Amino acid sequence: MAGISETIARLAAFRKMGGSAMQTSRLAELTAFGSNPGALRAYRYAPGGLPQGAPLVVVLHGCTQTAADYDHGSGWSQLADRHGFALLFPEQQRANNPNRCFNWFVPGDIRRDSGEALSIAQMVGTMIGSHALDRRRVFVTGLSAGGAMAAAMLATYPELFAGGAIIAGLPFGCASSVPEALDRMRGHGLSGDEALQRAVSNASGHAGPWPTLSIWHGMQDRTVVPANSGALISQWRGVHGLGPTPTRTVGVDGHTRRVWCDATGVAQIEAFEIAGMGHGTPLDAKDAIGAPRAFMLHAGISSTRHIAAFWQLGEPVAALAQDRRTTNAAATGSTRRQNDRPFPDESKAAKAAASGPAKVIEDALRAAGLMR
Repeated sequence: MAGISETIARLAAFRKMGGSAMQTSRLAELTAFGSNPGALRAYRYAPGGLPQGAPLVVVLHGCTQTAADYDHGSGWSQLADRHGFALLFPEQQRANNPNRCFNWFVPGDIRRDSGEALSIAQMVGTMIGSHALDRRRVFVTGLSAGGAMAAAMLATYPELFAGGAIIAGLPFGCASSVPEALDRMRGHGLSGDEALQRAVSNASGHAGPWPTLSIWHGMQDRTVVPANSGALISQWRGVHGLGPTPTRTVGVDGHTRRVWCDATGVAQIEAFEIAGMGHGTPLDAKDAIGAPRAFMLHAGISSTRHIAAFWQLGEPVAALAQDRRTTNAAATGSTRRQNDRPFPDESKAAKAAASGPAKVIEDALRAAGLMR
């Protein structure tokens, strides 16, 4: 990798001409949430008049972003106002990763009862206790490195989450070093189905039920290539016991949505292929949710709105109407999840994107945590 230092220096100098405008954050800092072995910060948002038993959504930003950046771009707090749920935004620190990437490829940070994963689980427990939230309706989503960390949370603490959403992310346990992370981002060296599924099965000892999963990926993403979306589908089909062929495939706003349902007809996995989009979170610029900016990309579809609808937190979206009817019918008279297990014991802790070659290299280095 001779010359990488020179490449980083040139790209850093090029970026000095830019910079994003500051916006007022709607988030409040969450403190005293546990031993915090991952040394993360945390921010929260709770709409006024939030009732007891409200759901919680955990949102993990991408590299170079902050919690406030991602909320402003994605519009999660706007949707929370409309539909009455709480938000938790873990935030990475430069002392942990110079590009603010969650350390999704560091074994000690994605292991149960360890590092960043434990810090986030402690935040979840604190939010549920302090706001009297419904522990059966906790969800996690993230972009890029945040998406990969969301996958890690779903694998290491599956009992905490009813569902997850991974945007431009990578499968759990696919890398354990920076070189491996760069390779997997390019789609090189991804494990086969059995190894991917075994990584999740062995991460917690959990026997089910498993969180539902919404997967989103731009088909022109050259930072985290779409092969990672296929690997994520394979990884989670295994633990859900689903076959390789989707139950149905439909077009949604010019994009492709595939759905895998269980034997009762309930959608367990959905995967969106966003036509013509690069690396980022899909938004609809004509929608009142979110704001396009770097890595928050206009694609004519709001991933935030669709994900919330898939989790039954917001108004139904036409494409999801059948899934919602089926899920409601299957859930009548029963509780799908058993989220009454205790939160992690703290004593177990040890502690837009312009195009072109320069942009592609810069995005890859940032996402791997190699560049500020």
